[in-house]
Amino acid sequence: MTLVFERVGPEAAAEVLAIVHAAFSARPPLDPPADALGESEGSMKERLSGFGGVLARLDGVGVGTVVMDPAESTLWLRRFAVLPDQQGHGVAHKMVTYAASLAASEGFGDLAVIAREELPETLRFWVRQGFREVFREAPAVRLHRPLNEYVVEALDADAMFELGRRVAALVAAGDVLVLSGGLGAGKTTFTKGLGLGLGVRGEITSPTFVIARVHPSTVGGPELVHVDAYRLGGIDELDDLDLDTDLDDAVTVVEWGEGLAEGLSESRLEIRIVRAEADEAPLDLVDAPDGADPRRVEIVPVGARWRGVDLSRL
Repeated sequence: MTLVFERVGPEAAAEVLAIVHAAFSARPPLDPPADALGESEGSMKERLSGFGGVLARLDGVGVGTVVMDPAESTLWLRRFAVLPDQQGHGVAHKMVTYAASLAASEGFGDLAVIAREELPETLRFWVRQGFREVFREAPAVRLHRPLNEYVVEALDADAMFELGRRVAALVAAGDVLVLSGGLGAGKTTFTKGLGLGLGVRGEITSPTFVIARVHPSTVGGPELVHVDAYRLGGIDELDDLDLDTDLDDAVTVVEWGEGLAEGLSESRLEIRIVRAEADEAPLDLVDAPDGADPRRVEIVPVGARWRGVDLSRL
């Protein structure tokens, strides 16, 4: 079976509307009801007359759709829908990836969606696609995804280790890497690869029981400082640890650092590791071999230090 994506305009209003109504009607009843259920062919034509939309076709049959709505540097995804019998097969993830690629090529800075807080699985899907909640006013939740991120697919632990080793070739003294992801996501495996690439000594283990470790270089390069921000309770406490190194002379990796470590440096790499599951599986890993435990690694460069650094080769 072949899944393809097509940019469409008002001429596809009827087909887009049918998919939207089918998908939104299958959701649990909401109060107030979803605005999408009130769409008509006329209103859909009007929506599609601007920036247009996307149709996902499986063997020529429309199975998913999204309407794109530009607002300054943001591209909003409206009426995002996949037919109920096609959900859980990667269509939604691929459609997000297609829209992100299109938006980036058009010069947009981020994607945005509005989701309903009564639908936690829907919110979870958007978070797993790299979106972050920026505003909530019941029942609406607004989420954004930056488009300067680089997504790397890691099939197993060896691939995660190798990714860390490759990142080591890009970092320098004073750099900060902020790692986030659930338990067992691969944060420490990534750091082990980074340590090998940097040529530091000492076994790199999870910082769960030691808040911070310093790994000296064996090759005259920067030391590696490995920190558990979750147990630290706040990045302000890092100065109180009396580390035997100056962070300006080291590469600092902060696990569980999302939302905490930003105060360390205005420039940093934010690295988010997400386990791939069913509809959220990375494009190249939807047909991953049995026994694989794939990850999607989202790398967002922040600050002047990373301008012009080519992360695409990762």
